[in-house]
Amino acid sequence: MLRGRWIGMLLLCLLVAGVFAWLGQWQLERAIETDPPEPGITEKVQPLTDVLEPGAYLPEPLVGQRVETSGVWVPEDFIVVGSRFNDDVQGYWVTGQLRVAERTSIAVAIGWAPDRAAADAAVDELEADADGAEVTVTGRIISDEGPRVPPHAEPEQLDRMSPAALLSRWHDIEQLDVYRPYLASTTATAGLVDISSPAPEEMSPVNWLNVFYAVEWAIFAGFAFYLWYRLAKDAWEREVEEFEEAAAAETA
Repeated sequence: MLRGRWIGMLLLCLLVAGVFAWLGQWQLERAIETDPPEPGITEKVQPLTDVLEPGAYLPEPLVGQRVETSGVWVPEDFIVVGSRFNDDVQGYWVTGQLRVAERTSIAVAIGWAPDRAAADAAVDELEADADGAEVTVTGRIISDEGPRVPPHAEPEQLDRMSPAALLSRWHDIEQLDVYRPYLASTTATAGLVDISSPAPEEMSPVNWLNVFYAVEWAIFAGFAFYLWYRLAKDAWEREVEEFEEAAAAETA
């Protein structure tokens, strides 16, 4: 191990282990949230514009944040979305396009209906009341569920709450800015049932996945030294074996 070759290998292993140790420290620094959100922050109603910008993705700490915004309903854009559960009961959501600024809209889940007939009746009532009067909506901001290809038998059916999918069916969308998440209204209207939307679980300040990665990097660093030791020992054992064979041959 004191030969120049193996000392050079040791220095190389030190370099590799140092890189692994730095990566482990980097992961560990990100495993503990030094400035976690205060408990109950999602239950404090904030203006929508203070929480999110149109077109921006919703950061994880803000999922379920209660917000408030004002706007006007866009006529003919009340759309029914299926496969919606309210306290484990399957039904429908009635959604609408809420124009919150001159060319800015957000998709709103207005309320829940137990069957399609009740949902369609609520759409008719909402259409009749969409007279351009400003309304204020309070609810939780929730991430887009992503679009889904509807069954061939019912090409107009929607069973995912996706602003992107709703946008393709909205009117007056030229040069329109749209929020990527949607707003689940706290209070239903038009005879609909309030959407069951409990507060999100409090996030732990420790990211255990990052802690696991940090431990992995520490193991890799230790393995670099073990690899150096194992290679050096194998070389030593090989030389001893060759020496013993040569000695046995001379004796013979």
